[in-house]
Amino acid sequence: MPHTHLDAAGHPRPQLVRDPDWRDLSGPWQFAHDDAGTGRSERWMDPAVTEPFTRTITVPYPPESQASGVQDTGFHPVLWYRRTIDVPRPAAGRRLLLHFGAVDHRAEVWLNGRQVGRHEGGHTGFTCDLTEAVDRDGEQVVVVRAEDQPLDAAQPRGKQDWRRDPHVIWYHRTSGIWQPVWLEEVPEDRLTVLHWTPDVAHARVRCRMRLARWPLRPLRATVRLALGGRLLAEQSVLVDGEEAGFDVSVPALRHAQDLDGLLWSPEHPNLVDATVVLSETADDTPVDRVFSYLGLRDIGWGEGAFLLNHKPYFLRFALQQGYWPASHLAASADELRRDAELAKEIGLNGLRVHQKIEDPRFLYWADRLGLMLWEEMPSAYAFGTRTVERVVGEWTEAISRDLSHPSIVAWVPVNESWSVPNPALVPEQRHFMDGLYHLTKALDPARPAVSNDGWEISAADIWGVHDYTQQARVLRERYGHASLRRGEFPEPWPGARRLLLDGVHHQGQPVVLSEFGGATFEPAEGAQWFGYDTVATEREFTDRLAALVGAAVDSGLAGYCYTQFTDTEQEVNGLFTADRRPKVPVPELRAVLTRTRPR
Repeated sequence: MPHTHLDAAGHPRPQLVRDPDWRDLSGPWQFAHDDAGTGRSERWMDPAVTEPFTRTITVPYPPESQASGVQDTGFHPVLWYRRTIDVPRPAAGRRLLLHFGAVDHRAEVWLNGRQVGRHEGGHTGFTCDLTEAVDRDGEQVVVVRAEDQPLDAAQPRGKQDWRRDPHVIWYHRTSGIWQPVWLEEVPEDRLTVLHWTPDVAHARVRCRMRLARWPLRPLRATVRLALGGRLLAEQSVLVDGEEAGFDVSVPALRHAQDLDGLLWSPEHPNLVDATVVLSETADDTPVDRVFSYLGLRDIGWGEGAFLLNHKPYFLRFALQQGYWPASHLAASADELRRDAELAKEIGLNGLRVHQKIEDPRFLYWADRLGLMLWEEMPSAYAFGTRTVERVVGEWTEAISRDLSHPSIVAWVPVNESWSVPNPALVPEQRHFMDGLYHLTKALDPARPAVSNDGWEISAADIWGVHDYTQQARVLRERYGHASLRRGEFPEPWPGARRLLLDGVHHQGQPVVLSEFGGATFEPAEGAQWFGYDTVATEREFTDRLAALVGAAVDSGLAGYCYTQFTDTEQEVNGLFTADRRPKVPVPELRAVLTRTRPR
């Protein structure tokens, strides 16, 4: 039976799936804190060393969380994990891979005492090749050392607090393993990267692939695209190097009056199933086969509008922290799916995933259900060479991992000048911001990039403005004028920060109210910080939401992003509580959030 995108549900890498099925290593692992920092010298990675591992942790939940079974929120910079796995030695021509979805922040991995991998970056994944370290059939010992320094301000940390206890808008930390760990047996000649970039206007899809090694002889790559059993394209190319890029013609896209059943949008989230087969050129013997999917859609911007499939499209977003009370930044597959469903149920067409590189399983549900996303790099908080090195490396990995998801419609490398506190006065900070914009466009020119969302805008395809006034009248006066589409503001942006940096001029960028609202209803007892205002009743909350959203919709803006989707620890200004209960009935939320601009 042919594979479809439906088979990717729950897979930790939904756009690159192989047979046979992957093996999930979630569940109990042995665990130890290494507060003395002696684990390496005492060789805790040696499979014979078991004494330090006196605790059990449930992977992939961080040890600070309740779901992990450890629930220790103190400062423990070094963590060790240990687990026994039962696997046979791979056959000739096969490799055994161990994948980590994310380990915060620096990871080292051993199998049977032999180091098999290391990685720095707490929000993107990595892979270890275990083949040479599997010295027998049967039980093997995996050991992971994770280092996450809570006081390192040059480390990309997003909303994770550098203090022991959460304060203001920062939350409990998520250290160590916090996304799936899984095993996969693969051929030596195989695909490791597969990118899809649709080009609807030219009736084609750009396919880029990378192999695990330079092939010893040329291989043939055959791409097959289908939608609901309808064959859209089939094409073969010669692959004689480590990378290949080619255009796949999709003739059905040439019929401009019959695209509704083909194109991806929040209203019609059509997904195209893709099969890619690597084979020998001499006899067509398959070498590797992977299953993927993509969405046929174009993103654009100009004349003050955000464009989806070449038409103006108003953004109705909420700010999503991607945080759960019992598991922090980690989540189960069902929880990730439910967040996407809830956003659709209340009438949103997108979420701005804030200060987090989200789990690919969530991106899958956004793709499948039709939910647009802004992806944002978690910030560091001190500018310097280490910050530049770390952010550039991890942001590059994030874009490479996620750029084929149709749900992602914008990239945000910096938020509110975090890590670049003085870009107007310190040239190297502005160069860093602008450099991230240009790096993003070099990696993915097909989407808009927002170099600094909120204020002090420099290089950007969308002007994202943060404005937390609680008066709808003020929002209407500030943004409800025709000249806004030309980037003309009738007054300076309200706040201590400048809206635009020197030399920045409007070139048709859409203006989006990318953070606003933030009123608190049902504040948590004893919370240090509630939100940007407090209302006393459900009626007041609904009226405030309706007034502010109405002002944003009636304005000259290209869209809005309400703060925020769910309550998160002491930041209790969500449309939903932290356990995903709506603050007011869902039909009322939907009526407010789906309001359209008067004609």
